[in-house]
Amino acid sequence: MTNVCETALGNVEGFVWLTHLVNYNAFPNSLKIVCVFETDEALSKAIDAKQDDYFYQLIKRELSAVDISHHKLRQQLSFDTEEACERSHGGKWNERLAKLQSRELLH
Repeated sequence: MTNVCETALGNVEGFVWLTHLVNYNAFPNSLKIVCVFETDEALSKAIDAKQDDYFYQLIKRELSAVDISHHKLRQQLSFDTEEACERSHGGKWNERLAKLQSRELLH
């Protein structure tokens, strides 16, 4: 995922970082990847420009390179913003991401 992050940082305006969550007992179906943008507006512009497809292709390529199945990747890929985390969780990403494990919180 480091390669995906570095590539996207240079090519997607407003993108700031990504992370992944996984329950290794249910891997790879439990894999969730979260791409984080600085603001809600930056995320909206990226989605309007089909950058979500760009992330999907980057991540698919990285997973394929290490022989990880990615049949449900579109459902496992989420987008969020620093702005939304600040608004909803006071900037505490650990709390925000923990909720992702139990329900779909993100855009």
